[in-house]
Amino acid sequence: MKKKGIAIALALGILAPTLHPVKAATKEVKIESVTFNGSRVPATVEEMSKPFTTASVVVKYSNGKTKKFPLTYKELFKTTDKFKMSNGEVFQAGTPTDYYGDPITDKSVDGKPVHYVSDAPDANSLLRPMKDGSLYLVSHYEYDSLDNAGNPAWRRVPASMTLTKLYQNMKTGELKVSTVDKIDFSAVNGLWVPCNGSLTPWNTHLGSEEYEPDARSFEFDTPDKLSQSTAHLKDFAKLYFDDEKKANPYNYGFIPEVFVSSDGMTRVVKHYSTGRRSNELMVVMPDERTAYFGDDGEYTTLFMYVADKPRDLSAGTLYAAKFTQTSAENGGAGNLEWIKLGHARDSEIKRMIDKGIKFSDIFEVSDVPKEGFIPVKQYSGQSANYGKIEYLKLKPGMEKAAAFLETRRYAAMLGATSEFNKMEGLAVNAKDKKVYVAISDIGKGMEKNDQDPTDHIQFAKVKAGAVYELSLKPGQKNITGEPISSGYVASTMKALLVGEDLAQPDAYGNKANVNKIAGPDNLSFSEDYRTLFIGEDSSQHINNFVWAYNVDTKKLSRVLSIPAGAEATGLQAVDNRNGFSYLMSNFQHPGDELDNFAPTAVKIEDVKKAVDATYGIDQAGAVGYIHGLPNIKKLQEELKKQPKTQQRKNR
Repeated sequence: MKKKGIAIALALGILAPTLHPVKAATKEVKIESVTFNGSRVPATVEEMSKPFTTASVVVKYSNGKTKKFPLTYKELFKTTDKFKMSNGEVFQAGTPTDYYGDPITDKSVDGKPVHYVSDAPDANSLLRPMKDGSLYLVSHYEYDSLDNAGNPAWRRVPASMTLTKLYQNMKTGELKVSTVDKIDFSAVNGLWVPCNGSLTPWNTHLGSEEYEPDARSFEFDTPDKLSQSTAHLKDFAKLYFDDEKKANPYNYGFIPEVFVSSDGMTRVVKHYSTGRRSNELMVVMPDERTAYFGDDGEYTTLFMYVADKPRDLSAGTLYAAKFTQTSAENGGAGNLEWIKLGHARDSEIKRMIDKGIKFSDIFEVSDVPKEGFIPVKQYSGQSANYGKIEYLKLKPGMEKAAAFLETRRYAAMLGATSEFNKMEGLAVNAKDKKVYVAISDIGKGMEKNDQDPTDHIQFAKVKAGAVYELSLKPGQKNITGEPISSGYVASTMKALLVGEDLAQPDAYGNKANVNKIAGPDNLSFSEDYRTLFIGEDSSQHINNFVWAYNVDTKKLSRVLSIPAGAEATGLQAVDNRNGFSYLMSNFQHPGDELDNFAPTAVKIEDVKKAVDATYGIDQAGAVGYIHGLPNIKKLQEELKKQPKTQQRKNR
């Protein structure tokens, strides 16, 4: 066996042990490597308008033989597909429901009421099988792009999740929909912009609430000049509760946990002790206590949470990162220190919200420099304060309220870095103790800017973005020297994969190199494949891609192209479900923003027509998966079952 083969096999953890010379003659066949043969880029209008792949997985054995597994994309359902819900009503999968469980009606066109339907399916959690082998899938519906009149509906329409029971073909592994039902969020005041999500080690789903409404704007906006943040929240409350007065920004911006029982019943809890931010998602480490968050938007912060008890996110300690740059080369690198924001229980923070706490109860504010006030610049949910420097002074005794209700503002006041731009998905590599973080656009706060209150990050702009690697270590202390009770504390951050902006668009209108990542968003890691999967949300590629990056061989392979103008979402690497492996992968808002591309190889109008014919422009997204991935453990077991006569043939 060549040294290169040995290295790959070692990385897979499946290399045969050294044998005694007498036994060498009967050496068993082993898997030497598992690699992806990447898909080509779609070249025709037909290929560009639908999910497309020519990718495959190639398994190489120690006897020199190989086996090829072609990959295909399987669509489970569109958001516009109709299902009978548990309340007896039939409506579309992407239709949000109100406080009473009824479908929310779009009345934007006089005399033509219709149900809202999301075109934006996002996170998937294909749960581990129940005791009877049943499979359930939790899926997000992030927002509605347009109402029936063609007006933007983003954020102002309440969001939803579904629970899908799946039928699994035990011969082929193919999945089919058995039932689809809406998950009830009435106990937690509804669901605000659920973006990405994750599956916990204890088999619950962690959702998200992105672009938290700005409490400062909500309190101080005047009726004649409402910010987007306030206007969206008021519309949300009217549609969800049928009562605009129930709008409260402090009800949203948290992590909801969805519990699913073996009979398909669901229960939802929002975790207020994890802090309030623009949650892309929360990812839990193997210790079942430590977690990291994506904080999407401009001028955002990296946060860490350490729960008091494993598998219990109802109480814990929250930290924010201070980034100290060590390099600006190849996407940049730096060291991380952690600032303790505070400790809380869900019940404590919920009690504050229920009592009607306001922004002005927590902070004094000034729009100009003032003695005793700290300047901060942070993302504020598209509010009137967006992009501005704020001058804040904490009111006496309000440390806990600030830490868990105004988490990013308070972190910035204490010296944390609030300069990250478009911090998206995260994934954990348990064996190597690494966390991967997607930055879809290296720009704005991450560039040098002497006008900002702090300038911790000074990277060169890369519109195509990068994926960063965080190294986790035990025995770490926070910035004041107190021990952090976790063995999974990130100490360094460096770019792992960096996109490449093009000086001029290519023939298909792509503004970034199609053989590299652009706008990395969703991340998911497969321990069996030793592979980081990356889904794109890019204005740089006319067709966004899903990639496979082997962390040992450093090979990057394109495994899927989604419809032009769509965002790749719902990414989840599933190593084993009843003996089969999957890569869950959705797409949302196909056809969106195609006018920003000017291809010469095809006509953009032809691409738009083809997308519209199948999905409708900004009308329907799809929930699905990549089929055909071989289950590594099953392949290993099959080799062990080979008769000895077959093994001797391999001498």
